[in-house]
Parts: sequence; C-alpha cells; structure tokens
Amino acid sequence: MNLLGSLFTSSIGRKFMMAATGLVLVGFVTGHLVGNLQLFLPPEKINHYGHLLESLGLGLWAVRLFLLASVVLHIWLAIQLTLENRTARPQGYAVDHVNRATLASRIMARTGLVVLAFLVFHIAHYTVRVWHPEWSEPTYLLLDGTAVRDVYAMMVQGFSNVGVSIFYIIAVGLLSYHLAHGIVSMVQTFGLKNENWTRCLERLALVYCWVYFLLNAAIPLAVLGYLPFLSGLIQR
Repeated sequence: MNLLGSLFTSSIGRKFMMAATGLVLVGFVTGHLVGNLQLFLPPEKINHYGHLLESLGLGLWAVRLFLLASVVLHIWLAIQLTLENRTARPQGYAVDHVNRATLASRIMARTGLVVLAFLVFHIAHYTVRVWHPEWSEPTYLLLDGTAVRDVYAMMVQGFSNVGVSIFYIIAVGLLSYHLAHGIVSMVQTFGLKNENWTRCLERLALVYCWVYFLLNAAIPLAVLGYLPFLSGLIQR
C-alpha cells in the first residue's frame, strides 16, 4: 500500500506513472495508426478488422476504459508535476535556457489540451457516432456473408469533410510534436537514457514522430484527393 501511495504522492512516483501511462498511449496510437492504414486496402480488410474488435464485446469496452483512465491519469499527473515545478521555482529565470527546455517541453501542456479536445471529438464522431447514427447499421457484407458496420465507408465519408480533415491533421501534428519530447522523457524516466546514445535516441524519436505524422496525414489527404497515388486506392 505504501508503495502504491508513493507513486501518486512523491515526485519520482508521479514521473514514473506518467512515463508508464505515456508508454501505454504510445502503444495505442501506433496500433491505431496501423489499423487505420487498412483504408488503403480493399474494404473487406478494415471492415473485418472493425468487426473483429467489436466482437470482443465487454473486452473491447474494458480496453477502452483502461485507455481512457490512462489518458485522464496522464493529464492529471502532468498538471501535478507542472504545478510542483512552478512552486519550486516561483520566480522566472533571468535567462531562457533553451538548451535545457526545448520548445516542445515548454508547450507540452498546450499541445496536450488541443489533442485532448480532438480526442473527445474523434470519439464522439467515429466511436459514439453522435452526428451519424446511420454508421451504426450493419450495411456491409463480408465474404462469409456476415453483415457488419461499413467502417471503410464511414472513414471515407468522415474525412470527406474538409473541416474534419484539417482538424485531424492539426491534432495529429501537435500529438507528434508532443511525442517527440515525451518519448525521450519517458525513456529517461525509466533510467534507459545515457550520454552515449542520447543523440541517437532523440533522432529515433524524431523519425518515429515524422513517420507517424505523415502516415496519419496521408489518410485524410488521400480521401480529399490531394495524394493521387494513394487516392486511387480508395474505393468510394
């Protein structure tokens, strides 16, 4: 019990928990991207994938609640650590030490809030389907004859809205920027960062974030027709 309590009451414990929840969320956004990229395959693939997830029933909701709890805890820990740092340094620095606090680290809270706002919208749009209840109907037949929701058509129709696509690209861009700093901090918190490979770690994190952003952005851009070589793969 004392160990569990120290994770939330001590600065080190909160940093460790923030890194742990961050690791969970990095794994999720990576897996989510892999699933979404099936849009460039025949509709059968992503619709079967969506049906497979929904067939988990309560298991899927358990995963969703776990991820939601991780997001809430990650944000709460970030706020707590930010307030703690401000209390420890009530007066601003006379000199802005850019080499110690990168632009990413100084605006982590702001990027996080925008990403959170998008997450709420994204869940309401595609998961709860607030504005498109018709997306809940099983209108697609798999090769085995099973009627399932047409996730493929849902994504194409959703990203055909320019406003939605722009918001998506901006949010994914900010998330990628957020991850660029977060991944390095996470590795450092776990004690895996050292002077010998710090620069390599930072470069790997940067490459991952750029690839993550470009692949995510390619989805709405292809739906809108701005990437002809990918747009041709989408069946409307």
